[in-house]
Amino acid sequence: MSTKSEFASKFGLIAATVGSAVGLGNIWRFPAETQSNGGSAFLLLYIICILLLGIPVMLAEFSLGRGSKCDTIGAFQHFSPGKKWWLIGALAVLSSYLIASYYMVVAGWTLEYLVESITGGLYEGVSDTSNLEGVFTAKMDEYIATDMRPLLYTYALIAINIGVLLGGVSGGIERLSNIMMPLLFVILAVMCVVSLMLPGASEGVKYFLAPDFSKINGATIINALGQALFSLSLGMGVLITFSSYYPADARLTKTSVTVALSSLLVAVMVGLIIFPAVKSFNLDDQPLQGATLVFVTLPEIFARMPLAQLWSSLFFLLLFVAALTSSVSIAEVSIATVQDRLKWSRAKATILMLMPLFVLSALCSLSFGSMKDFTILGLTVFDLLDRFTTDILLPLISLGVCIYVGWFAPRNLLKEQLSNQGTIKSPMNRVFMLIIRYIAPLLIVMIFINNYL
Repeated sequence: MSTKSEFASKFGLIAATVGSAVGLGNIWRFPAETQSNGGSAFLLLYIICILLLGIPVMLAEFSLGRGSKCDTIGAFQHFSPGKKWWLIGALAVLSSYLIASYYMVVAGWTLEYLVESITGGLYEGVSDTSNLEGVFTAKMDEYIATDMRPLLYTYALIAINIGVLLGGVSGGIERLSNIMMPLLFVILAVMCVVSLMLPGASEGVKYFLAPDFSKINGATIINALGQALFSLSLGMGVLITFSSYYPADARLTKTSVTVALSSLLVAVMVGLIIFPAVKSFNLDDQPLQGATLVFVTLPEIFARMPLAQLWSSLFFLLLFVAALTSSVSIAEVSIATVQDRLKWSRAKATILMLMPLFVLSALCSLSFGSMKDFTILGLTVFDLLDRFTTDILLPLISLGVCIYVGWFAPRNLLKEQLSNQGTIKSPMNRVFMLIIRYIAPLLIVMIFINNYL
């Protein structure tokens, strides 16, 4: 077992873990799911899924990481030497690396839009408000669906990640998180106030918070399960890796609840920004889908507001902060693994593991440009990696973690980790173990069935 660095403070520990969980899925996937699945009816389902799936699986990963003080592969080898359970950790490393290859591209878009908002380029030539959707759709094509421009921003994002990760756990990841996470919540609060002061904003709040239970069906439940899985960074090896940096006195249950509530709070605050704004400007008939929501609908809203450049810059700074903290967390998984497995230095591991992303991310970026007609199984490189990781690897790894911790890990692993070796009371031990053994695996299997049957 290698000697591990640790987070220097409890605030840094929480900030880094929250930063790993709060990403683009909270900001652009959640509003789309909410709009199409019954407003706060979906929100209620999402909260239930966090309780039944998110927090228990998070605690399972925390127990493996903090209990072993090893990387994602080493955690399984530590508790089950000579057995094949380490393959779950290996899949998590693969998953995180593949996710990093396309996440860097999307994060690069947020950096590009931030720069264009600050310089005013995003709003150049925007004088006629009658066709703003067409104008910003054309700008999205210019910024994303070309070759060199988005590629350069992707490379800039990878370079920023390298710079942060070279600083190590406390000097890089924790320092970044200590600055970025408070900034993220301040921007969210400001944007909420601005949106709620728009004319007709109350109708948007009502639309968001009034449940429509008629839209709840099996598919809605599966969507809420998938949102909980993805929005908390489960199955990526991130939480196992980060918890290996936790000190012995860190309270895992408290940390998991704080991370889950923070992720939920971000999603709700984003809803309170977006839904009042789209209602205020009568854009609620447009589907709030992913990239279109972020790069077309919201710039269209900002263009109709006074100080458009300021609000646009603040929003894309928010998006960039979320993307950067998540990308750093995802990249750390493979770096920590080769440091432990191959005994590489931090600098060597960071450079040699992230350099190939310049090639892999280029393939993902170009799949929107000159390689858009190149497909594998009918999917572009970007879409193939996205589908493979989110639809197959993440649920599979989470299922493997639940089965291992629930049935095959040392019997008292979860109990000892949640109670800090018996030094604190942990009355929910049995409940969490029950969920990890039976309920969470069943819910994850439901996700598989929905995806492939």
